[in-house]
Amino acid sequence: QVQLVESGGGLVQAGGSLRLSCAASGNIRIFNVMAWYRQPPGKQRELVASITSDMYTNYADSVKGRFTISRDNAKNTVYLQMNSLKPEDTAVYYCKEVQAGMSYWGKGTLVTVSS
Repeated sequence: QVQLVESGGGLVQAGGSLRLSCAASGNIRIFNVMAWYRQPPGKQRELVASITSDMYTNYADSVKGRFTISRDNAKNTVYLQMNSLKPEDTAVYYCKEVQAGMSYWGKGTLVTVSS
């Protein structure tokens, strides 16, 4: 089992920045993929960014150039630096970890961007 705990959400004005963190604990394997998803109000959950154990990254087109995903393998933590935030970035942000064919989710952290 893997437990994921997100933190860092909150209320920010458009153009501002936030940094989300996701701490993983439990049976963490060396080779895994960690990712951030988000679910805007009334919409489906969507991939924001992902990062592999060897630091390959992937981003949704809507956040390229504004968001940066990173990880600290020693701390089993993944981060999402969000800059130039827009009201349409408002969502619950979820952390996901995939290893050995299993997926684990955190409970999410709310990000609200005011215009």
